Amino acid sequence: MAIVKFTSNLKRFYPNLTELQVEAETISKLLDLVNKEYPGIKNYIVDDQNNLRHHVNIFKNDIMINDRIKLSDKISTTDEILIVQALSGG
Repeated sequence: MAIVKFTSNLKRFYPNLTELQVEAETISKLLDLVNKEYPGIKNYIVDDQNNLRHHVNIFKNDIMINDRIKLSDKISTTDEILIVQALSGG
């Protein structure tokens, strides 16, 4: 199963947020499974059209995913996924 990790920024909204092991074929499906574990978290990651939000990045094995629109990047069972919500402001 792929391992999903989160930066601490999302812990403001999900204090019990921990890394997960998920079996999914694509980033899109992975986010659906993460959302089942942490209801509503997907709203912080994607917009109303299910596109990755501008202030969020997802890395697969330390490389940013290619498809920010359909989230169709393939995942294997040995992948490590990191979901990063950037901070804004000054």
